[in-house]
Amino acid sequence: MLLLFNFSAIAQKFTTHAVKKGETIESIAKQYKVTPYNILTFNKEIKQGQQLEKNTILVIPLDASKVNKDAQTAPVSVSSTTNKIVEKEEEQEKPIGFTTHKVRKRETLYSISKRYHITEGDIKRYNKELYATQLKKGMKIKIPKYMRVKPEESRINEADFETYIVKAKETRWSIVHKYGITIDSLLVLNPTLSKLDNYLAEGQSLRLPKKLGSSIKQQEVQLYTSYTVPPKMTFYSLNKEFGITEEQLIALNPEIKERGGLKEGMVIRIPEQKNNTEEVNTENFVFYEVKPKQTEFSLTRKLGISYSELLAINPDLKNGLKAGMVLKLPREQARDLDVKNALIIDKINLLDSIKTYNKPKLVFLLPFRLDKVDVNNKKTAGKLISNRKDMELSLGLYTGALVALDSIAELGISVDVKTFDNQLSLDKTKEVLANESLQGVNAIVGPLDVKSLKEVAVRANTYNVPVVAPITASSDISLNNVFYSYISESSLRERMLNYVEGEVTDQNIIVIADTKNLDAKTSILNKFPTAKVVALKEEKKNISINLDKLAALLSKTAENWVFLETDNFQLVSSVSSILNSNNTKDIKVRMFTTNKSKAFESDVISNSHLSNLNFTYPSVYKEVNNNSFVKRYKNKFGNAPDKYAARGFDITYDLLLKLAYDTNLTKVSNLIGETEYTGNKFSYTRDAISGYQNKASYIMSLSNMKIKQVD
Repeated sequence: MLLLFNFSAIAQKFTTHAVKKGETIESIAKQYKVTPYNILTFNKEIKQGQQLEKNTILVIPLDASKVNKDAQTAPVSVSSTTNKIVEKEEEQEKPIGFTTHKVRKRETLYSISKRYHITEGDIKRYNKELYATQLKKGMKIKIPKYMRVKPEESRINEADFETYIVKAKETRWSIVHKYGITIDSLLVLNPTLSKLDNYLAEGQSLRLPKKLGSSIKQQEVQLYTSYTVPPKMTFYSLNKEFGITEEQLIALNPEIKERGGLKEGMVIRIPEQKNNTEEVNTENFVFYEVKPKQTEFSLTRKLGISYSELLAINPDLKNGLKAGMVLKLPREQARDLDVKNALIIDKINLLDSIKTYNKPKLVFLLPFRLDKVDVNNKKTAGKLISNRKDMELSLGLYTGALVALDSIAELGISVDVKTFDNQLSLDKTKEVLANESLQGVNAIVGPLDVKSLKEVAVRANTYNVPVVAPITASSDISLNNVFYSYISESSLRERMLNYVEGEVTDQNIIVIADTKNLDAKTSILNKFPTAKVVALKEEKKNISINLDKLAALLSKTAENWVFLETDNFQLVSSVSSILNSNNTKDIKVRMFTTNKSKAFESDVISNSHLSNLNFTYPSVYKEVNNNSFVKRYKNKFGNAPDKYAARGFDITYDLLLKLAYDTNLTKVSNLIGETEYTGNKFSYTRDAISGYQNKASYIMSLSNMKIKQVD
């Protein structure tokens, strides 16, 4: 059905219409000799009977054969009582069959109609009881199925449109806001745009309707609004509020002079203020699409802004709040909101949105190394597992995944799972892929080695199957079907530096970095150009720091924030000890790193020193508390989960909840904002080159011998 709609959009001939005051769907349809149904089909944000806002730009289909066909099914008659032309309701489209839907908790007619791509009227038409009673949980209703017919091909009237070149950092939302259209209209006019994500490339060409004012005739049109003069209003106050002088106001309203000045209750014409839409950009603004049933109170509470502030930058709100409106909001105001591609994301509660009829099909491909272990000998098997990182990782991830599968089953979701041991071998991976069909698979978890991961990604891409990399992996695989669940070092560094930038005031920043971490050093200095650098003496088997030079750089008047960037545990031990000894009543020192490598976890490092220095770092995960997952894991396996098991649970549970919401992981990842579970969180953003990158992470701090989340 969606494909046929897209063909219809390509084949149809269009024009555009800027709504004038008092116009209705019916009057516009009559003007263009089409039916209201034709207009509503290509302007999905407009509802039947909805009052149209002035200057709204509508897409008008002009296909003659379609018009004639619709005209035959929608004759007109004249009402003898009102003496107005009234269009008869179109002949109802007959369904080709029905399906049954069982109403779930909190479902509405609106949500059900959207799920099945039909109207609320369609549902009521075949469930007569809904005209008198409300939906109830457990109620079974009939859902009609319709056949969609592909129209004959025609061409788009290019004279009504212009070509727009996408600028740097522009998004779909900023462009439709600039042109006064909707995302739906943008997709109709540009059928090559993906409907699964919001991606736009700088320099990309778009077909857009010519804006009001793009011709000489349109430029001469001045729009006005009526204004009732309140008590004690003066010309000065009107000038401040509307930017119109006394002379201009009298010229527009001669009765002011005739009646001896402004009078209370007088109705005058005021020029409508024009929005400077050219200045709308994603650096200054983010955008929000108003949802059905939202009120002024709920909206302003959600966005954290007063209604008067919102009205000041969105003048169309003066005509009332309507579903589908795209509002702009100052970017700094959206600091606590989930923003993706300049669009404020409404967080979806996946637990309340699952569809039990979705049956995800998963494949796990991990190196369990059954070729190396004798499963019948518990002692030798346990010893081998503890000595092999690949086996420890795989078993941790998979045992956590098994708990996730149990949890999702309790929600009523049936999952088809197949698990393979690729033995950390590219040849074995190829063998598995050769013997197993990927047709119908919704996602693959693994493998762990980069060569096998690339092989799986290439093969899976043929079937549009997403591949989830469960641990850190190289991101040089230029395929859009790879989801890197482990945030990259560069993203962690960026996250940390942005956090420090938001916290810094007058602190004295010092950088200590070895030659292996010059990228980190450069990034810190780019962010904080006045930072001081401590030189290191590096030899083949030794690395040292000049104690006197470091002490000389410490400030006694400002707090000292020291970045330590190294993979050498000896340097970590030495620097943390030196800084701890200098962290006195007179000199305050805090230690940071943009990459908490294994060097910071060595047994020779004093956690007491790190705690005294309030050691702060970015992290992919946080400590797992004694939550329901831990209890489930202990009941199933008899011992507490490690961080790999927690990660396996979070990745799998997140994946299954998304697939239960929509079996197209790519589509749902573009809709869902940040998700968080036991010790990991996920926010996938499409990279222009290498698939989807997880951008979610934590800022952790060690203080009073306890690790806590600080941001």
